[in-house]
This record gives sequence, structure tokens and C-alpha cells, in this order.
Amino acid sequence: MAVVESTMGLPSVSDVFASSILRLVLLILGASGFAALLFDYARMLRLHRRMPPGPMPWPIIGNTHLLPKVKPWYYFEQLSKDFHSPVITFWIGRNPTVWINDAQSASELLEKKAAIYSSRPRMVVFAELTDMQQSSDPNAKVPGTNLVTMFYGERWRVHRKLTHQGVGLQQVRRYRGFQNDESKLIAYDILRSPEQYVAHYERYAASVVSIIGFNRRVSSIKDPIITEVIAVMQKAVELNVPGKELPMLFETFPWMARLSPSLFPWIFKGLGRRRRGQAFFYALAEEAKGRSCYVNDLFKEQPKYNLRNQEIASLAGNLFGAGSDTSSSTLITFTLACCAFPEVLPRVWEELDRVVGPHRSPSWEDESELHYTKAFVKEVFRWRSVAIIGGQPHAPISDDEWNGYFIPKGTWTQGNVWSIHHNEKDFPEPDRFSPDRYMPSSRPFISEKGYMTFGWGRRVCSGQGLAEQGTFITVARMLWAFNIQKALDEQGKEIPVDIFSYTDGLNWRPRPFKCRFTVRSPEIRAAIEREGRQALQDLSEYDGESEAMDRFFKHNKQEA
Repeated sequence: MAVVESTMGLPSVSDVFASSILRLVLLILGASGFAALLFDYARMLRLHRRMPPGPMPWPIIGNTHLLPKVKPWYYFEQLSKDFHSPVITFWIGRNPTVWINDAQSASELLEKKAAIYSSRPRMVVFAELTDMQQSSDPNAKVPGTNLVTMFYGERWRVHRKLTHQGVGLQQVRRYRGFQNDESKLIAYDILRSPEQYVAHYERYAASVVSIIGFNRRVSSIKDPIITEVIAVMQKAVELNVPGKELPMLFETFPWMARLSPSLFPWIFKGLGRRRRGQAFFYALAEEAKGRSCYVNDLFKEQPKYNLRNQEIASLAGNLFGAGSDTSSSTLITFTLACCAFPEVLPRVWEELDRVVGPHRSPSWEDESELHYTKAFVKEVFRWRSVAIIGGQPHAPISDDEWNGYFIPKGTWTQGNVWSIHHNEKDFPEPDRFSPDRYMPSSRPFISEKGYMTFGWGRRVCSGQGLAEQGTFITVARMLWAFNIQKALDEQGKEIPVDIFSYTDGLNWRPRPFKCRFTVRSPEIRAAIEREGRQALQDLSEYDGESEAMDRFFKHNKQEA
């Protein structure tokens, strides 16, 4: 009996064999995984030696762990100084990214080599998870739905051509009439409710592009189109700043983005707002069929270019991306600059009083004589550029060599506009707001315009002409009309403003601050009121309600 029990307690030959096989398989898998890891890390190290300098990458995670939680453009600026190189390499996971931190290098790579650096890299969060890139393959049959993220190629050329038909440099001069009237209403509205100046800027910017796109103006600061557009654009810019937290961690570990949304419900709910924006813009576009406007032209071109509805929605929505949130943010920065640097105002007032006078506001006909005012506008664009890292990243369509360094095909290549515009060689005391930088006697900048606010090469912002045109006339008018100053506290003392208090997204803007708008003379007040009333009459042809928008918000409210 004892012998039987002892035998029954021993493992069988088959169990021992199976256990040995399992250990062998696990050993092989572990060894294979380790070998693959070593092979991949050897690849990373080879690239690290050949590419522009930067911190040593770790296996798998690269340099992601070094990223700051917010505003990484400061960090990349410092890395450039630490490595004594205007161009640096920073690894996001297993993939290198290239950051350009001076104007000369940005010009050499992104402008002089525009034929190479005009594509986009793979963007998991901003593009793939929001359905704007259907594939990570630039040669895929379906290259994407949005010009902003589209790989360089024939479909991109179609979208670029259609965009130029709406807001190209040859087109925007046709919009000066209603753009000027909407600008007059900013002064008129601020005269009546100065504490709501941000809302007035946002209404103006949204209204201009809404007239262009849909032949319908935005007449009230409470119009829901403003709320939706700002929300969609702010969500978009949050999804395009390198980071080490979700959702941007998906760029480091792309496989995580393929997991079920149920694992990250809060992430995909946020991304849903970006997708909802496409439905919102298409609803507005469809309603505008038959009107004299940009989206009606798109529907006419739909059969010729086989445009999908998503493409029409993205082309319409890009109007707001190119000219709404960015333009209003620029005007808020202008207001902050006036509060923080009051010493620059008397000179521009002298010029405006001499050229324009108190009985009418500035016009485009005055531009040739408003030298200091134009310099003031250029300094607004430079001092705190809205697209602080130059918009979306570029990517070379083939391997490239620059200054002895290797840059592989498809590499995420980004111009750090913050660093470029704060290079003390080009802009001494860069945080000081000084229009004198752009007067004829100042040191020339490599770019003819004197700034790189709108990007580079063939990927330069499509709305640049519209933004520059509107910013000039609005800044000139606001300077003519008001003394913009720091707000006062209960004791009558000025409340300081913080020139570094900005939001964290790619398109940043000043965080809320209070200020004062004081009309500069009774004659100017009378002119503001007279021109404002006339502008309302002139713009009345674009008034109207949007049934499509009402249905859209009602439907989404029921779903929420």
C-alpha cells in the first residue's frame, strides 16, 4: 500500500515533458523578445549618432520621460542651448522627432527644402484617433480627410487649391468690406461693454469666417457657434502638444490606441468632441447650399474632385481653424501688450492722430503712411505668436542630410516658434514688446516679413493673408480709439499683468486678465458710435438664424 501511494505522488513522464517544453518555449520567447529589444535599441542608438544632437534615448520609451507636463517649447529651447545646436533630436518612444530652434535652420530646412519637408508624420492622437488620417501609410488609397494632417501628395494639392479659392492671398482683398465693418463693431461693442472684450474679439473673428464660409454673420457674443468653434479648436490644440500623459502617451505607445475605448472612456469622450466638430461644420455647410459663399463653391466642385462629405466638413471647418480662434487670440495678446508696455503707446498715437485724425477710424488706404502702426502689428505677431510651435509638424518625404546630420524619411520635424522669436541675436530682450524692431533702421530678419508666425514652405497657414489683413485694421483701430491700460483695484492701484500667463495648448492665448479701455477723446467716441451704427446696417445682409445649427445642438443635448 505504501508503495502505491509513493508512486501516485510522483509526476508522470508526460507531465515532466510538457513542463520542460513549456519552460523551453518561454525561454525562447523571452530570448527572442530580449534580442528584438536589443536589435531595436541598436537601431535607435545608430540613429542617435547620425541625427542632430539630443539626450540619450532609453529603450522603448526614448526620451518621453523627460518631457515637462506643460509648454514643452521652453524645454526644447533650453535643450538647444545645452547641446549648442539650433536643431536637436528628441525621442518620443521609439521614434525620433526633430526640433528646429532658430530662424536660419528653419529657413534652410522647411523653406529652401520645401519640396522634401512638405508632408506630415504619423500623428496617432490628433489625426488617426479623430479620423483625419485613416492610415499611417502616406501611400494609402485614402490619405485622410483634412488638409491639416494630410500626407503630401495629389489629394493634398486638391485640398490646398480649394482652400486658396476661399482664403488665398488673391481672394482676401474681396473681404475687406465686411471685415472692416466687423472690426468697427469691436470698438463699438467695447465702448458699451469693455469687460467683455474677449467675447467681442471672438465674435468678430468667428463672424468674418462665417460670412466667408456660409454667408451668415455671427451677430451676438452668445451665438452658440462661438462656443462650439472655440471648444473644438481648443480640444484640437490640446491633442498636438508632446506629452507623457494620456492621451499624448499614445504617441509613445501607439499600440495602446488600438485598445478598446472602454479602457480609456474619458479619453475617447474628449476625442469625440473633435469628431463632433466635423458633423457640426457639415451641418452648417449643407444649410448654406445655394448661397454666395465658399461652401457653396465646394459643393459645386464636389463631383469634379469626388469630395466626400467629411472632406467638405473639414474644408469648411478649417476656415475657423485658420481665422477664428487664432485671430481672437492674437487680439487678446495685443491687449495684454498694451497693458504691460504702456510706454510704446504715445508714439503710435502720434502717428495715428497725424495721419488719421479724430473724426474717422483708420482705413486700409492709410496703411502706406502708418509705418509705426505696421511695426506694432508685426511685433504683436512676433512677441507671443499664437501657433507657438509653428502649427502641425512637417515630415520629409525622403531621407535627408543637413549640416552633416541625417534626418530619416517621415521624421516628425517641428519649428519651435517660441525659440525662434526669442533668439536674442535676432531680437534683443525678446520678452520686451518693442515695435522699434520693425522700423527701417532695425536689424534685418531672415524672413522678409520679420516673423515666422504662420509656418513655412508649402505648409504655411492658408489663412495667413486673412489674419494679417484683419489684425492690421483691428489693431490700428483699437489703438486709434482707446488707451488700453491695466485694471484698477478697489484702492485705485493698477493690477499687474503677467506676460507669461498663457494657456498650454499649441495655439496658446493669455489666461484671463482685466484691463481698462478709455476712449481717447470725445470726437473719437462720436466717430466710433457713428461708424458702429453704419456697420450694423451694412452687415445686415448677412443676418439670419441657422436652423441646422439649432437642430445640431438640440440633437447633441438629447444625446448627452
